[in-house]
Amino acid sequence: MSQRRRRSLALLTSGVLALPLLTGCGAGEDEGGPVAAGQDIATTAREKVADGGVLRWAVDTLPDTLNTFQADADATTSRIAGAVLPQLFVLDAKGRPVANPDYLEKAEVVEREPKQVVLYKLNQKAVWSDGREIGAADFVAQWRALNGKDSAYWTARNAGYERIEKIEKGKTDLEVRVTFAKPYADWRSLFSPLYPKQVTGTPDAFNEGARGALKVTAGPFTLGAIDKKTGTAALSRNPRWWGRQAKLDTLVLTAVPRAERPAALAAGKLDLAEIDRTGADRIALARRDAAKGAAGKGGAGSGGAPAHGPGAALTPAQATLSWAVAHGTDEDKATAEKESRDKHVAAVKRYADEQTALRNFTVRKSLEPAYTQLAMNGAAGPLADERVRRAIARALDRKALAELVLKPLGLPAKPVGSHVALAGQRAYADNSDALGGRDTQAAQALLADAGWRRGGKITEPVGAKAGPESEPQDDGKTPSTTAGGAPTSGPGTGNDGLYIVGQDDEANGDLRSAAGQQPQARPAAPGERPLAAAPEGAPGRTSPVLAPAPFGAQQEVSLLAQAARVAPADDGKRSAARDGDAADPAQATPAPAKQANRTSGAMLAKDGKALTLRFVLPAGPGSESLRTVGERIAQMLRKLGVATETTKVTDESFFKDHIASGQYDLALYSWPATAYPATDARPIFAKPEPAADGSLLVEQNYTRVGTDHIDQLFDQAVGELDEDQSRELIRKADARIWAAAGSIPLYQRPELVAVKPGLANAGAFGLGTPRYQDIGWKKPPTAKDKKK
Repeated sequence: MSQRRRRSLALLTSGVLALPLLTGCGAGEDEGGPVAAGQDIATTAREKVADGGVLRWAVDTLPDTLNTFQADADATTSRIAGAVLPQLFVLDAKGRPVANPDYLEKAEVVEREPKQVVLYKLNQKAVWSDGREIGAADFVAQWRALNGKDSAYWTARNAGYERIEKIEKGKTDLEVRVTFAKPYADWRSLFSPLYPKQVTGTPDAFNEGARGALKVTAGPFTLGAIDKKTGTAALSRNPRWWGRQAKLDTLVLTAVPRAERPAALAAGKLDLAEIDRTGADRIALARRDAAKGAAGKGGAGSGGAPAHGPGAALTPAQATLSWAVAHGTDEDKATAEKESRDKHVAAVKRYADEQTALRNFTVRKSLEPAYTQLAMNGAAGPLADERVRRAIARALDRKALAELVLKPLGLPAKPVGSHVALAGQRAYADNSDALGGRDTQAAQALLADAGWRRGGKITEPVGAKAGPESEPQDDGKTPSTTAGGAPTSGPGTGNDGLYIVGQDDEANGDLRSAAGQQPQARPAAPGERPLAAAPEGAPGRTSPVLAPAPFGAQQEVSLLAQAARVAPADDGKRSAARDGDAADPAQATPAPAKQANRTSGAMLAKDGKALTLRFVLPAGPGSESLRTVGERIAQMLRKLGVATETTKVTDESFFKDHIASGQYDLALYSWPATAYPATDARPIFAKPEPAADGSLLVEQNYTRVGTDHIDQLFDQAVGELDEDQSRELIRKADARIWAAAGSIPLYQRPELVAVKPGLANAGAFGLGTPRYQDIGWKKPPTAKDKKK
């Protein structure tokens, strides 16, 4: 796994808890501007936080390794390392690196000529859990393990370490001098985390010694047992910690899939969990119902059940029909219906109980240290032409797309203006003017200059497209129908399927679900069968839970009608002739009629081909907002005359089989922010190079769009020790990336975190680094506090 991906995982997790805003060195505090959204962590002074207690904190998975520098390290690896190992530099609330006083008294560049020298002055109290002082030997061992010279070390990254020439002790045991063979602007990124020499001293120890345990640590917590059966990793307060003692006795990281977190919160298995929009909506509904109940206005539906969730859309007529079938003369149908009714009743009760528990939680909100982008594959097809990419980009209303995702959550909806930093970070500047804002006329002119015209003659076979693939792919891992019989493909359904915007709008009219124009099907609650999307002609209507068949039948008729219009009939005679069997001359198949001349109509075409782009989106839970944004983008492009074929694939297939392999034209995915863009952003935007076998080496540039100039700017920035000049080079590189139009930043991702009442210094953490020792439970209010 590449260095960038390792840091991506670290940043997405280390931005989980916030440090108090620390003062950094370098340029003015105003550089980069304010953050787009501040932290929401219930900041509480330590004296008002109780000593002791346990916090159960959700993670996606338990780690396969505890070595963050190995290829299979994940987000939980980084979270554990942040709590138990030295972090020499951490990120403040604006995502800017600052020295961590728990480990450093000072760290600075003391020489620039003839070579760069960085002097670290360590905190004299800093010791490993075995009592040994943290010192130069640990720095040397980690450098030798990560500099890439010894292939026996199974390391996933060496960025920066390969530039070091030597490491030696300073005037005292508390000083470490690092001399660089080549200047390195991002030297602060090194040695965080810092492992003890027992882990990095030999290849065997590095490769295997820190996979399942860390025997020696040096953080506010120590690592206890990792229990695969219960899915938990326990961190305990470090008795040797020299800084401010951790408030919590124990921090239990608990593996719970995101879709299951609302139920786990309600069951008391979690106290803190990042959740998706669906989970946040459930908590908001629970708190609303509780407020209505307290005000005497009610908030429950029939029989005291919530007015939402399983069965909320069930009408009296549908309930009567269900009862009639359950007590009818057809024993098989009656038995099946009774089982369905029993499951439904159980689901309603379970949902109601969960909602009662969820009303006690709070959702804290901010923006993640990551942004969502529209990626355009410039390797082949129409998007290999920069004019087409620029036209696509200038057709987008980025403000509207940001509002689509963030405004309903009450979060700032300003589009991201940089590929390499986020608002608040010093390298941030809005360089989108290098491409230009939304301008339909300019986009049309660019396409016309590239040879694409409306009403062009179409000579390609029906179903062919201008993109790199001739056929849409279905990975076969998702069902073709819902439990109710409704098709799962098409915009808004969240599963695999093909939908052509612009090219087949008339044929697909009954299935179209334009974002913002037609209410989408409500996600199924736990225990509830999925609801089919309402067909046109029935605005806002959803298929009832217990009797979805009529709507499913309507959609089936619509699909069959489309198939009849676009697919030729296939009878046995044609199959026999095609398979090579002898054909009876008397019954010979007549010659096919000459195909009528076709034109692209209102859509664009060139050289006999329509301008149709394959738009690949993930189909899994938690990706609903991406699919909604994708649908809106498709509508914007249709107005330009560009058709899109939207294919939804499983999460497992999305990256491996499509993004990394280049099997897409358009795609939506996110990159994490970084405090070290000269190092971390370069592989994302590096110009692809041909390999000896004829393939293309793309590093992490999955758009395959890059230039020599961009590479040169990054190379200059990473070797420039004047921080202001280095950041200016980074901004110039970003402007060139905008101009190349391979990827278009859209919006900073929302961060939604469910928090149990009374939890302090935790929640939606924004761009900051966690300060684990300050997390804890608020003390009960005193009589004096109550009077206030």
